[in-house]
Amino acid sequence: MDIPDPAKRRRGWVPLLLLALGAAGCASTLKLEAPDISVVSLKLQSADLFAQRLQVRLRVVNPNDRELPIKGITYRIEVDEAELAAGETATAFVVPAKGEAEFDAMLTANLASAIARYLSRKGSQQSLDYRLTGEVALSSGFLRRIPFDERGSVKLK
Repeated sequence: MDIPDPAKRRRGWVPLLLLALGAAGCASTLKLEAPDISVVSLKLQSADLFAQRLQVRLRVVNPNDRELPIKGITYRIEVDEAELAAGETATAFVVPAKGEAEFDAMLTANLASAIARYLSRKGSQQSLDYRLTGEVALSSGFLRRIPFDERGSVKLK
């Protein structure tokens, strides 16, 4: 009858312990909060009856303790529950931990329905309420997509 060696028994637990610690570390990287994304400004670049080119400046605020290496952002902008435009960023950038970054995006939109709703409202015509939804695509890490849904108001320029 073989008597188990206590040293061999302890060595058998070492790989399991390392695996458990590694899994705990991976789980902590999956706990990312969605970044806060807001419209900073909206500028009309050109317009005709059928389409308008808009420059939208967006701000990304990272609430996480680690940087966000953003590969791209897909988004949809609604005004008064009507889609104004949809787009996707083409340039990658990094938002520092607990930091923020701003970037510009060009949109082509048909503003006819959104402007009609906007002009039919009474009150201030200096700002526009919006809803911004979409996904942030990360270039590294286990979690590669973070959805977002933000509401806000932007001054028209």
